[in-house]
Amino acid sequence: MFKPIITAIILLSSAAVYTNITTPIAHASSDPVFTSWRNNVSAGGYDVVSYHSGAPVEGRANISTSWQGAQWHFTTQANLDTFLADPEKYAPAYGGYCAWALAKNKLAKGDPKHWTVKDGRLFLNYNDRIKQRWLADVDGLIASGDVNWPNILN
Repeated sequence: MFKPIITAIILLSSAAVYTNITTPIAHASSDPVFTSWRNNVSAGGYDVVSYHSGAPVEGRANISTSWQGAQWHFTTQANLDTFLADPEKYAPAYGGYCAWALAKNKLAKGDPKHWTVKDGRLFLNYNDRIKQRWLADVDGLIASGDVNWPNILN
């Protein structure tokens, strides 16, 4: 009478162990563009084209587009058109995540108030202290960040 029950328990236990060993552990991937948890706006709502003139300004929600799953705001229709012509050129490197953290193989938010344009690429950093670390070795950190991106999202 007990033998079938014991056999069933052993089979169920074996199946559970087998399932746990062979089933990959699920994990969430990060979005390719950093946005706030409060909205889906990239670069904190700043006009990413404006960084390339050295005077970043906040964009307007009524002049916007969707790209890479995020909303992008611009100050003028001309800036929006410029972005649409070549979004890879104007979007922040590493999806707007902190460039210094990316170089260290970590993900952290990029703050649009702590930025650098280097060789035509926009890089955001977490805060001013991290930006100072970034500026100490921009070329080396870009090389590391380029290796880590986009694999770090998985």
